[in-house]
Amino acid sequence: MIINDFFMAIFFLVVGCEIKREILYGHLSDFKKAAFPILAACGGVIFPAIIFFTFNLSTPYSSGVGIPISTDIAFAVGVFMIFKNKLNTSLKVFLLSLAVVDDLLSILMIAILYSSNFNYYALGAALLIVSFIALLNKLNKNNCLLPYLVGGFFLWGALYLSGIHATISGVILAMIIPMKSNSHNKTIMASDKVEHYFTPICNLIILPLFAFSNTGINLNISFDIANASNLISGIVLGLVIGKPLGIMIFTYLATKLHIAEKPKGTRWSSIFLVSLIAGIGFTMSIFVTDIAFEGNLQVINLAKASILLASIISCTLAYACIEIMPSLTGFYSKLTSKNFILNK
Repeated sequence: MIINDFFMAIFFLVVGCEIKREILYGHLSDFKKAAFPILAACGGVIFPAIIFFTFNLSTPYSSGVGIPISTDIAFAVGVFMIFKNKLNTSLKVFLLSLAVVDDLLSILMIAILYSSNFNYYALGAALLIVSFIALLNKLNKNNCLLPYLVGGFFLWGALYLSGIHATISGVILAMIIPMKSNSHNKTIMASDKVEHYFTPICNLIILPLFAFSNTGINLNISFDIANASNLISGIVLGLVIGKPLGIMIFTYLATKLHIAEKPKGTRWSSIFLVSLIAGIGFTMSIFVTDIAFEGNLQVINLAKASILLASIISCTLAYACIEIMPSLTGFYSKLTSKNFILNK
């Protein structure tokens, strides 16, 4: 409970601050630039959900629809950084923006689908705490972080008692914490302190601890693979095929309809590469698994095995794409060059 509910709320606090910064003066501040990763994330959520429901709509596993829609920011960026010398730097920005929006959609889905048995007194207390933190935003002129953390702790407790998944408290707190309105402002705000102090904690402690404590698959539990094939297919195909397919279709249509702009200096082959990396669900997908199938160890084990398989396949495909892409790009350039055409 401590890792899944409390520590992951800290992780979502950091993610929430990243989202807020991108919206205020980052890559999500311009509509057309923001529309590209936002629509990519929407496609990367809708198509995996459709594929999952295709296999599981009338089965006991339908509550696991949130599993294949998630992208693991840390692992996805980690894979990207391994091959960063071969890739355009603007792709990292796109991947980060995509993953951040993807996580926001995942958090909203957790709050909507996996919250139950509401305690309205606790929910009322949570609203009062949110109002207090918002007032603190107006009164706290020295941008001290501690009062927000104390308020966030009580907010977490109130939401936990209310029946709403308590990890959402991290995002709510991030949206209220003061942040500078533009990148030229040198003032160190409370949100800057959150990212400075808690990003290393998340990357070095919370996410590895979460992965270590939740990834384990109990081999002593018998698997009824025949009856659970729909669950396995929904998760694996949702992440490996649904993610790339949704991202590519939504972004392509968005650019053709002039709703969004593709990042400068990027090819569609590069966007496809990012869409493959986005299929690495891992910690976020495992997190949703534990919530969706709480107490059902057999189903949880099957879902975790499916997530690991899907993540390995996505990594392998991304690596293959990175190795093949330069050859294809060179061949395409040669094919379309005037000298090549004239020689023919």
